[in-house]
Amino acid sequence: MQRHPPEEPDLESLALLQLNLTPGLGPRLQTLLLNAFGSGEAVFAASGSELLRVEGIGPKVSASITRGREFHEARQEWDACQATGTQLIFQSAKNYPVSLRETHDPPAVLYIRGDLQERDLLAVGIVGARQCTHYGRTQAHRLASQLARAGITIISGLARGIDAAAHRGALEVGGRTIAVCAPGLGQIYPPEHRGLADEITQQGALLTESPLGRTALRGLFPQRNRIIAGLSLGVLIVEASRRSGALHTARHAMEQGRDVFALPGRIDSPASEGCHDLIRDGASLIRTVDDILEALGPALRPVSIGPHQTIAVARELNLNELEEKILNMIDFAPGSIDSVVGRADMETSRVLSTLTVLEMKRLIRRLPGGMVERITG
Repeated sequence: MQRHPPEEPDLESLALLQLNLTPGLGPRLQTLLLNAFGSGEAVFAASGSELLRVEGIGPKVSASITRGREFHEARQEWDACQATGTQLIFQSAKNYPVSLRETHDPPAVLYIRGDLQERDLLAVGIVGARQCTHYGRTQAHRLASQLARAGITIISGLARGIDAAAHRGALEVGGRTIAVCAPGLGQIYPPEHRGLADEITQQGALLTESPLGRTALRGLFPQRNRIIAGLSLGVLIVEASRRSGALHTARHAMEQGRDVFALPGRIDSPASEGCHDLIRDGASLIRTVDDILEALGPALRPVSIGPHQTIAVARELNLNELEEKILNMIDFAPGSIDSVVGRADMETSRVLSTLTVLEMKRLIRRLPGGMVERITG
């Protein structure tokens, strides 16, 4: 079998990698530097005095940046990724997740094993307690399975408890799931989830902003939660005490304009106090998967999930076969109802009644002159 030579990085990719490897530079400072200088290469070309003018950059970090100008560590990291089958996606790349690019402080570089697909724009995050109850684990598994079966990608954090139950729920029905990891992909955490991580790469992806060898430091987990929220149309919290890290994910989702859902538990259960607080403060109470699909806002752009099916809003996944067929005959620009009837190859009365149902479900809009258009909200 012919072996292809390893891909060579351009200087901007190496600069962004080196920036991500520089001690003391978290996502916020990386964003400030890139905004200030316009590119990774320009950051490393800047003088020490220019670097110090950026808010949050002190002498120690400035010196670390200056020492990295030859990109030695970045070249080693690139080679290690090539050797381990780890894909690097930079923020300027076409295949960088569009939903993540729109958030505050998006990662300059993502490390990925597995694959990302267009359909992953239709995603729901499911997170919760590591020390969960049987009720919480069962409900996370059930809701993840039903969402995945409907065509929704499940995003979670590969942690013990609720996260693992959500990933497994999606995997067991052949659905897609993405694990956003806090440490590097060379340091799967927790270690007992290595087998689960391997399964996820077959039906989705492992994803992180951490360099390959970075270990599971405590501060990485809250930082990771903004990525879970950023990849999702909405986030479901399943069991969270008032001090749970899952509430950080809910806060990030609110700040990013995502929907926030919470599963109620027993009113006397400390494991659900955080969920009950969220519901009191305006999060959507969730009983069934239909509650989530009905409440989710539109995708950032229409998503193709098959040769003849495009999804603009998650509740379209609840349509029956006839409704789905008629909906996908209608464009987002105005078109004639007569044209839809002519292409449907069925009784006119069935087409018209289906159009009425779709209009009631707020998926199409009838216009004067016998016209109709598909809508996204």
